[in-house]
Amino acid sequence: MEGFKKQANLFAKISFWEGISFVVLLLIAMPLKYMFDMPQMVKVVGMLHGVLFVAYVFQLLYLATFKVLSIKTIALYFLGSFVPLMAFWVEKQVKSELEAA
Repeated sequence: MEGFKKQANLFAKISFWEGISFVVLLLIAMPLKYMFDMPQMVKVVGMLHGVLFVAYVFQLLYLATFKVLSIKTIALYFLGSFVPLMAFWVEKQVKSELEAA
């Protein structure tokens, strides 16, 4: 169980940063690209967000191997990577589950 807690804590951190990168991409980088013809930030933030997204998914799959999370929870957390701001909800859920355990 201790290994799961450590990995879940890492997942919560990845979730937070993945959410931040998604918000920055949507609210700052994309408007700069399309409104001010400045595509450079989309390249940088887009790459960072892509790396964090892949880390999020792989970490979630790794957490699934511990067989502590239900399939429903795993699916919900997976959806959290696609819905803006939901990654922050996932982070809070994971942290509250860790505190309760």
